[in-house]
Amino acid sequence: MPRSLPRRAGGAVTTALLAATMVTALSHTATAADDTLGSAAAAKGRYFGTAVAANHLGESAYTGTLDREFTAVTPENEMKWDATEPTRNTFTFSAADQIAGHAQSKGMKLRGHTLVWHSQLPSWVSGLGASDLRTAMNNHITQVMQHYKGKIYAWDVVNEAFQDGTSGARRSSPFQDKLGNGFIEEAFRTARAVDPDAKLCYNDYNTDGINAKSNAVYTMVKDFKSRGVPIDCVGFQSHFNSASPVPSDYQANLQRFADLGVDVQITELDIEGSGTAQADNYANVVKACLAVTRCTGITVWGITDKYSWRASGTPLLFDSNYAAKPAYTAVLTTLGGTGSGDGGGGDDGGDPGAACTVAYDRTSDWTDGYNGQVTVTAGSAPITSWSVTLTFPSGQKVSALWNGSPTWNGDVATVRSTTYNGSLAAGASTSFGFTVMKNGNSAAPALGACTAS
Repeated sequence: MPRSLPRRAGGAVTTALLAATMVTALSHTATAADDTLGSAAAAKGRYFGTAVAANHLGESAYTGTLDREFTAVTPENEMKWDATEPTRNTFTFSAADQIAGHAQSKGMKLRGHTLVWHSQLPSWVSGLGASDLRTAMNNHITQVMQHYKGKIYAWDVVNEAFQDGTSGARRSSPFQDKLGNGFIEEAFRTARAVDPDAKLCYNDYNTDGINAKSNAVYTMVKDFKSRGVPIDCVGFQSHFNSASPVPSDYQANLQRFADLGVDVQITELDIEGSGTAQADNYANVVKACLAVTRCTGITVWGITDKYSWRASGTPLLFDSNYAAKPAYTAVLTTLGGTGSGDGGGGDDGGDPGAACTVAYDRTSDWTDGYNGQVTVTAGSAPITSWSVTLTFPSGQKVSALWNGSPTWNGDVATVRSTTYNGSLAAGASTSFGFTVMKNGNSAAPALGACTAS
């Protein structure tokens, strides 16, 4: 898992309209019922997750988007060794517990990340001799897994143990250098003894295509399966950019691992870029997972570009204002969701070519409130209706909304087209607006996907 840089090369409205559509937000109690990444993936027998940082859970747009869209959570840093055992035999779980508790309260799967990794190790680990290090490694695995026993769907037991490049060799680390090649097997056997019900995964990056590094991991997994070493899944981080694009043999690589009898999971997906190119790349990754029966789920490495470890590359599905990007629509469509009018291929009478995108703008701002505007744009085919979800930050109250018909579920508004602005020609746009009283919270609402027919 990365923490640092990548390791690879309005206006006024009429009184009549205001009065006709005035609404007041209630406290948040539930999420929108419209199609989402999580629900669309679930219909395909898969989870759709995200990495979560505990220090952002107090931000309403962050948790609103998390709770609405995702069905699985991976703690970004909170379960790593430096966070959970900074001093030998002194374990701290408060931040990780915060994430685990939130996930459990929402019925989300929880992935554990990570037990044994060369990075983000407290300094005391590197100073141990071989015998002491073996004891410390097995104790760390045992204590952390016992704390979360019964709550974790899958653990990244060992992370990034192989070198980059063409050697296929193991990476130098305290574990490799002092315990030798057997440390990975030992870690997996220890983990199985602690929690027989959790999926046990090996996780790595730059293994997305067939290359020397992925071949070395493949050989290890094949050996483990032949000898009964407990390994259930292999994680492919899938950090892509223009220098490291989605490989043409991505699906074939996933499939060959699945053929060994393990699940494959896309564990840390992010793709730098924007617009159609980024959307197409995301869609291709999802297509590959859907084509491999044992690809059980996809996790994107973060919710919003604002907090991404690669923020300058804008690699995620939601921009820094939590607006859904074209990549979001591409993923939802590929999963068979209705965010772009696909309808999952069913024959519900909708137009499978109908699609729309949305953009948010704060048109005016003052001490106690602001006006917002959402622009809806039809895709490459005409549409006859549209709907958009907005999750308003805690405490804010919507005093007026115009040019749209809202229904409310807690702080979540589903705004549908009216009789006069639902029909749009291909590429045409319309907009709706609203007035919000801040009540001490000036954050922007989280913009969900656009659904069209």
